[in-house]
Amino acid sequence: MKKIFVFAATLFAFHFSLFTFSPALAQEEPHVRKGWTFGLLPSVAYDADLGLQYGALTNIYYFGDGSTYPEYLHSFYAEAAYTTKHFGIFRFAYDSKYLIPNHRLSIDLTYLPDQMCDFYGFNGYPAHYNAAYSTQGDDEYITRAYYKYRRDLFRFSADLQGEISKPWYWNVGLGLLNFNVGPVDVARLNKFTKNEDKYLPDTVTLFDRYVDLTLIRADEASGGAHPYLHGGITFDTRDRQQNPRRGIHADAFLTYYAGLGNMSGYNNLKFNAAWRHYVPIIENRFTFAYRIGTQLNVSGECPFYLNTYINQLYMQRVVYEGLGGANSVRGIMRNRILAPGVAFANIELRTQLFKFNVGKNQFYVGLNPFLDAGMVVQSYYAVVNDPEKIILRPIDDAYTIDPSCLDDSRLHDLHLGAGCGLKVAMNDNFVLSVDWATAFDKQDNGKFSNLYIKMGYMF
Repeated sequence: MKKIFVFAATLFAFHFSLFTFSPALAQEEPHVRKGWTFGLLPSVAYDADLGLQYGALTNIYYFGDGSTYPEYLHSFYAEAAYTTKHFGIFRFAYDSKYLIPNHRLSIDLTYLPDQMCDFYGFNGYPAHYNAAYSTQGDDEYITRAYYKYRRDLFRFSADLQGEISKPWYWNVGLGLLNFNVGPVDVARLNKFTKNEDKYLPDTVTLFDRYVDLTLIRADEASGGAHPYLHGGITFDTRDRQQNPRRGIHADAFLTYYAGLGNMSGYNNLKFNAAWRHYVPIIENRFTFAYRIGTQLNVSGECPFYLNTYINQLYMQRVVYEGLGGANSVRGIMRNRILAPGVAFANIELRTQLFKFNVGKNQFYVGLNPFLDAGMVVQSYYAVVNDPEKIILRPIDDAYTIDPSCLDDSRLHDLHLGAGCGLKVAMNDNFVLSVDWATAFDKQDNGKFSNLYIKMGYMF
């Protein structure tokens, strides 16, 4: 744990040195940015589910004459990174409210290869989690890859927002999600392992068993390409786009997915809604922030891997996983809650305990206690009524029903995680976030402590 906090402090110090000594940022007015700001920064983070991230990124802002600061006129973002748990990030993004007058245009082009994507079955709690299966041992069925599969995602989106009448806005967009999924490529991963004792055994995983039992059907077991269209409305009274202190940001929209090639039968319509509210308790010191959201399958057939993705009206982050993990329900394992329809909530108290200036840069340090929750609202099937479609465990290479999985009484129970974050912010646009979280139930995570070191607030 000590090494992790040393890593976080080093990361912030490095970013601070770049911002402090960058000529592009040296303006006459200490609290207003003008013109272009840019710099090549390390893409370094830590995630309890993804491991240590390393790479490089650049975020280029153009503020013009500074009259819109802290909002930018144009933003260009590029990142290339990888993690120690075999997750990759390759992304370019553009965002502006001024390229098309009175409209916000967001473009995203991303490739996310994931050699060890988390898969814990369907429906949350009814999919029994056995922590012993995810450890390496002498038993041929026990492997670090048991609750994993391979999932590579290529994403393109172009989204446009226009004003109806403040604070109401309309949104339209189109894009493509192309998933390439399959079993973990054990042979490839073992090439990167020098110690033969740590080689992954080539054995059956939970993903393999879902495919064998046709819980994951053959035509969806390798992924597919899905162009989409979406449209909706936004209500936005926030005082600022970055790190708001007051106001409401709510949206509701529909997304229609089509299927290409052998996925042509998987056309579906999804509904998303989210309400984000920022309530000042003590001006510029304490803010109560919460988010409530849902994603529902309205009609049509949806392949399982599309349910691991939470739709957005426009891209602000790199990853939008299903429920569980750093971007949705902290302390819960990534993708632990996988179902056609889900709901989630996040509650935070954002504080600014200390404020100070270093040169022309403003800083604050704060603590951020939080409570996160997620739940299933639309399930894949009735577990008790179809016991053959239960999470199975291997015994002597045969399928045996795990009795702990036969009860679906917890199907709609809340999955809860809680913790506290340390925030160190510079000039409002740069926030180092160190969050510690734990799950309330061991079925959601076998580890008590889960650490996430990233940039910015969750929402």
